[in-house]
Order: sequence, then C-alpha cells, then structure tokens
Amino acid sequence: MESIQATKQRFGIIGNDPKLNRAVEKAIQVAPTDISVLVTGESGVGKESIPKIIHSLSHRKHGKYIAVNCGAIPEGTIDSELFGHEKGSFTGATAARSGYFEVADGGTIFLDEVGELPLPTQVRLLRVLENGEFLKVGSSAALKTDVRIVAATNVKMVEAIEKGKFREDLYYRLSTVEINLPPLRERKEDIHLLFRKFAADFAQKYKMPTIRLSEQATDLLLKYRWSGNIRQLRNVAEQISVLEQNREISYETLKHYLPDMGSNLPAIVNAKKSESDFSSEREILYKVLFDMKRDVNDLKKLTLELMKTGNAAKVKEEQSSLINKIYSDDNDAEEELASIIEEENNGTQTDVEVFSIPENASESRKDKYEYAEEIEEEENLSLQQKELELIKKSLEKYNGKRKDAADELGISERTLYRKIKQYDL
Repeated sequence: MESIQATKQRFGIIGNDPKLNRAVEKAIQVAPTDISVLVTGESGVGKESIPKIIHSLSHRKHGKYIAVNCGAIPEGTIDSELFGHEKGSFTGATAARSGYFEVADGGTIFLDEVGELPLPTQVRLLRVLENGEFLKVGSSAALKTDVRIVAATNVKMVEAIEKGKFREDLYYRLSTVEINLPPLRERKEDIHLLFRKFAADFAQKYKMPTIRLSEQATDLLLKYRWSGNIRQLRNVAEQISVLEQNREISYETLKHYLPDMGSNLPAIVNAKKSESDFSSEREILYKVLFDMKRDVNDLKKLTLELMKTGNAAKVKEEQSSLINKIYSDDNDAEEELASIIEEENNGTQTDVEVFSIPENASESRKDKYEYAEEIEEEENLSLQQKELELIKKSLEKYNGKRKDAADELGISERTLYRKIKQYDL
C-alpha cells in the first residue's frame, strides 16, 4: 500500500494537518475496492483530488476516468449527458448518443456537486448503483455498465434530505464510505505552506521574483477566515504576485487583498432571508405595536381615574401595580405624585389641572405630559392605521422605492406590495 506522504507528493497535496492525512489515508484504503465513496467538505477545499487518488490506486486505473460537474449541466439535458439518448428521443436529438456511464464502462465516474442532481436523475442513478443498469433517454432497453462512482458535495446532505431535495436511499448508497476534507481555517499550520507554494508557482509562471510576507502579514494570513478555502488563497497569491512591485508584502498590503477584513467572526452563509425570517420580523413589528397600544390604554386608565376622583392618594393606593408598571424606572414621576398627595393631606384639593405642563418641568417630563394629553386622540388609531402610517412614512422617505421601504420596515417587498394594494396607496 502506498504511503500517505508518497500519495500527497504524487497528487500535489500540500499540508500535514491530521484531518487531511486521515482523508488521504481513507482514500488509499478504499481504492482497491469497488465501494462507492462520498467526499464532503466546503467549496474550494480540494475535493477533486480524492477521486483521482482512488481511481489511480484501484484496479480500474487503466480504464476511463470521467469527472462530471452535476451543477453545471442544465436539468433538461443531464439525463442525456449521463445515460445517453436515442435518435429522435427529443427535439434536437438527430443521432443516438452514448452517455458517460456507457463510455466509462470499466472505469470511474466522479460526480462533483452531486447534491445538485434533479430528483428524476437521482432515481436513474440509484438504479445504476443497485444493479448496474440504466436506460438511455427514449429507450426501453436496459443496458449494463460496470462503473465505480465517487461523488462529492458541499451541500449538507442531511438538511437536503429533510427538505426533500435529495433521496435518502441514494445518499446511503453513495456514502458507503464518507471522506471529509477539513476547511482551510482548521488547517492553520498549512496556510503559510500553501501560500509559499502558490507564490513560487506564480513567480515561475510569470517569470518574476517570488513574493514574501512580513511577520505581521504572516500573522494576518493565519488569522483570516478563508471562506473560499484553498481556491481563495491561491487567488490572493496570484493577485499579489502580478500586481505588487515590491516583493516584500507588508500587513497593510496584504489587508487590501482580503475582503471583509473588519471582522474575523464566522461568516453568514446563505444570507438571503427566507420567508420564515420575514414572518418572524413581522411578528416582532406587530408585537411592538400591540405593546404600544397596551401601554397607551394603561396610561389612559390612570389619567381618567385621576380626572374623575382628583384624589391622587386614593388612586395611588388602588392603582399601585399599574403605576409601578408605567413608572417603574421614573423617579421624577414618583416624586411628583408624592408631592400631590402631600398637598392633599395639607388640605389643598388637587384637581385635573395638576396635569397641565409645569413651567419648570424638564424636557423629558414635558414630553411625558404632552404624551398624556394626546392619549385620547391616539387611542382612536387602530393597529391597521398605525401600520398604514408606518408604510406611508417609509414610502415618502424613500420616494416610493418599495425595496428600500420594505428593508426599513423589516418585511419582504412582496408583503409591502400586498399592503400597498390593500390600503390603496
């Protein structure tokens, strides 16, 4: 059996990370067999190297090796590409054609991005894995093929199965042995090694001196997240090699080639908001509006009690829980209420005018008095009216641009459009 180090040198795999070595070791071990292998890992980690190792070390090494990117073939033609078709089976089929499974008989097929296969094609692939049979498009005659399948994906297969996008039985057929390649951020010791190799390769390719990183630049290289993995690292090395005249690369120079260098926190993948996200934001917005309505009702109730009785001490005693709820963090209001009660105890009757705005009131307290005076008017506004006002203000702010208004409101553009029609704006 070929050693791990010899295999890595043979296939140009750089790095000494234990997880990487384990992945190469598993590829060497399964190579002599015919079992199916599923290679998993993020985009750009170098998954295409594993099927090459498996094919080259197997008894099929003299047969054909065909790599197929399933995500790059249109859904309407992928069955024809994989399994072939008969003449006249569809528009444009002017002649019979052999598919990859027929051409690669006795060899190996590498199905990259297998998670992108449409469901009908998954059924056809499952039949090949189960009994080695397939049907050409437009034919009813079953053909036999002896092909080993190695698949790769950056899709989380368990989630794809739960969403009904990938067949569970096909997943278990493909992943008899699963080989996972670690992302570059988990291979810290290999990052600088890879960068130096890429820098040397590009120096030779473009016939120029090799770039070198300063100590601070090297630290930055190791701390960066590398969401694009080895592919991104190679791209950065090539850009710097071509564009920088000074071959000693500083921290500041390297920083310009690394996107999103304000944060080294985990990146958000799949940032498009789902419908459930918008639904959640709408619920939050409605909750805020309902809370405001409840607070207005509470304040109105307290105000009316004071207006009816003119007895602050009695109101405080009977509505203590409500007062605490409204003014739990407002010491000024508590002091004002205490002074009113003290006046009453001294024989001074306090009437509704105690709620007029005092001349020496602070700005914050003036706002509260004004708010109390407007309660009666605001109470007449229904939740729909408040929602309508919010929508109108947002549309006016962005000159009728629905997308910007929807973003500010925290709802989808489609929902905003529906509301515009509902309110006849």
